[in-house]
Amino acid sequence: MIIGNPPWVTNSSLSVLNSGNLPKKNNFCRLKGFDAKTGKSNFDIAEWMLIKLIESLPIKKASRLAMLCKTSTARKVLKYFWQNNNRIDNSSIHLIDAKKHFNISADACLFVTSICKSNKNINKSAYIYGDLSFTKEIRRFGISNNDLVADMDGFDKYKSIDGANCYKWRSGIKHDAIKVMELVKDGDSYKNGFGEIVSIEPNYIFPLLKSSDLSNNRLIPSKYMIVTQKKINKDTSAIKTTAPNTWNYLIRHSQILDNRKSRIYKKHFRFSIFGVGAYSFSKWKVAVSGFHKKIFFRAVGSYNNKPIMLDDTCYFFPCYSKKQALFIEKLLNSKACLNFLESLIFFDAKRPVTIDILKRIDLIKLSEVNGRFDTILKHPDYFEPYGTKIEKSLFKA
Repeated sequence: MIIGNPPWVTNSSLSVLNSGNLPKKNNFCRLKGFDAKTGKSNFDIAEWMLIKLIESLPIKKASRLAMLCKTSTARKVLKYFWQNNNRIDNSSIHLIDAKKHFNISADACLFVTSICKSNKNINKSAYIYGDLSFTKEIRRFGISNNDLVADMDGFDKYKSIDGANCYKWRSGIKHDAIKVMELVKDGDSYKNGFGEIVSIEPNYIFPLLKSSDLSNNRLIPSKYMIVTQKKINKDTSAIKTTAPNTWNYLIRHSQILDNRKSRIYKKHFRFSIFGVGAYSFSKWKVAVSGFHKKIFFRAVGSYNNKPIMLDDTCYFFPCYSKKQALFIEKLLNSKACLNFLESLIFFDAKRPVTIDILKRIDLIKLSEVNGRFDTILKHPDYFEPYGTKIEKSLFKA
């Protein structure tokens, strides 16, 4: 048996501390493209250590591992082995009060697992218990369609909604410079996060909603965002001639913008943003907060004849019309859909709602469950991916 308490830290935390004490990193979770460069790839030291420790245990002997760690770390480790070489079995998570015992604010547990001798008939689920015993059973989580499910029993009731999609969820705009890029109205001008009055052209200013606005149903924007591009990799130098005041403003704050830490800004045009495309400028969207534990989908329109932008704490489905947005909003806020999502979501996660979870909602199957499939037959364009045309035969009964 291996027991212990690995460091509860990620590489981003070590970066803040200017620490170089990291193991050699590689993309062992096989993340692709944008995910491999952003927060999804934030390197969890304990996750790496636990995987290496489990892989070092002999398969031919009865072996166990028990570790104090964050619950999110335990789930990542289980997901890794359930998706890959199936070395583990009889796993459980026992919740502990980290504030009481360690005086830290984190969702923590004792993670227990066994090394199995055979990869046949592996149980790809684990129970969560309320304490260190095996009596206070809370729920069972596991893996389905190669991804984690928070409540296997709840998922079984609504898994008919789980399926492939003909559309694409999008994240809001990422800029990593709130005080520079986000503004509030101040008479005929704007004010930035430093309290400076900003007099710039309206070309690149758009109304903005954030996750807290969506969660609290505040759908009339009180903030604005400077949107420097209409699509990723669009040359930003045009701002110099089309909006010189805006360009001068960006130059004045170039030290902040040029020193943004995320790798995604490297080797791109100066003052670039991410999570932007034609979909960002759709006149209607159905949006949801990625951070809040109470899920509500909101139909979001335009404001003062400009499409409302969302920041990167939000996810949305771009729509062609108000009717389409209201129809999809009603479907997504149905009891069946919300119960399905709650079975998938780990609400102790830093960002409970993710695109990976949202894309599991099959809107056509959901419309059948809610008795609204006839509406699709009348309006097949309701589920056309924004900016494309698909065969309407896909929606025939």
